[in-house]
Amino acid sequence: MSSAIVYTAFGDPGVLRLVDIDTPAPGPGQLGIRVEAAGVNPIDAKLRSGLRPSGPIAEPRRVGADGAGVVTAIGDGVEGFRPGDAVVFFGGAGAYASDVVLPADRVLPRPPGVDAATGAAIGIPVSTAYQALRSLAVGPGDTLLLHAGSGAVGQAAVQFAVLWGARVIATASPARAARVAQLGAEPVAYGAGLTERVREIAPDITVALDAAGTDEALQTSLDLVADRDRIATLVRGKDAAGLGIRAFSGGSPVPLSARAQAWRAEAIPVTLALLAAGRFDVELGPALPLAEAAEAHRRVEAGVAGKITLTP
Repeated sequence: MSSAIVYTAFGDPGVLRLVDIDTPAPGPGQLGIRVEAAGVNPIDAKLRSGLRPSGPIAEPRRVGADGAGVVTAIGDGVEGFRPGDAVVFFGGAGAYASDVVLPADRVLPRPPGVDAATGAAIGIPVSTAYQALRSLAVGPGDTLLLHAGSGAVGQAAVQFAVLWGARVIATASPARAARVAQLGAEPVAYGAGLTERVREIAPDITVALDAAGTDEALQTSLDLVADRDRIATLVRGKDAAGLGIRAFSGGSPVPLSARAQAWRAEAIPVTLALLAAGRFDVELGPALPLAEAAEAHRRVEAGVAGKITLTP
């Protein structure tokens, strides 16, 4: 037997419960994986609460998309993996579990030196940041205004943009400014007068990415970036068209272009290679037992420094 977190109705974190399940067996093109760590993403809590629409619940619904573990079984037609291989997986359905089965194309070898928690932490944050910045064509000569630079997506975006030659101005609370600066961005405190503070240190903002979703973030971006096609939000998608800006989404079942899908997939091996080379940093938060998934969601919704992971 295996175990998994499920919910049968939308609601607060208390709807999450740990249940026993039959250990899944991989079919053709699939891998069986014993989960060592599952990443907890804000989208998980939004789907559980119903804040992000996902359709009616007809049967117990699993939670989580990202994780890391060890290959336990290999389905027909799968090559390049052996039982015992350390791996990272992304885009799964039901990562909050002791065992999962996934298509082999959503599984990547985990390099030596990349632990399970770090591997589980990267999926949605790095794919969202990477796809957004590629879509905005961020590169040398750009000055990027990034709202919410200290979150998981924000931290990934800072590091990619700096690696690609851009200057990064990132909003953060005073308590989180040092972390943003450590990654190579110039921190600016959000709050009243943000536009003026940013303009004072960087009058030449060329591109903006909103991971905060506040009116202040959107207005500051509109005030400072002349080309609205180079302004994007990850949070206020419903308002984007009316403002003439772009919208991207992290971990949500929204239609994506083939290029965007390719960028999201590309982000995972790129990040694993950077981690292995010591050129990318993931801030880890608490690691909680799988049975404490509800507490993990409470902490995510309250705001927590670092990436929470669940350990079966």
